[in-house]
Amino acid sequence: MGDKAINLSEKFSTFTEQWSPKIVAQLNDYDILIAKVEGEFNWHNHPDTDEMFMVIEGEITIEMKDGDVTLGPGELYVVPKGKQHRPVAKAEAKIMLFEPAGVPNTGDPATAATKELV
Repeated sequence: MGDKAINLSEKFSTFTEQWSPKIVAQLNDYDILIAKVEGEFNWHNHPDTDEMFMVIEGEITIEMKDGDVTLGPGELYVVPKGKQHRPVAKAEAKIMLFEPAGVPNTGDPATAATKELV
């Protein structure tokens, strides 16, 4: 991660997979991740931590049982810990996530994507 600025456009150009978060930096005990998303992810929650979504490009909707939140470029939303949610993108979107290191993206380590450094 070194001593130079992280160029998100460059990082996004290194992968094509959907719903597969990539670590671009670490801040204390947190991973800063980026992902390309399209379609619907599964309903899940994170019982021990909040989860922050920030849209870099495109639009996503965070569906929740008590109301949805739609985000466009430059907008972010924090899903409170334990809250059931499902991110949905009608077209490909590029997002950034902030999560404690080691948090499974599905809320369940058995079904989670492996997070790689890019």
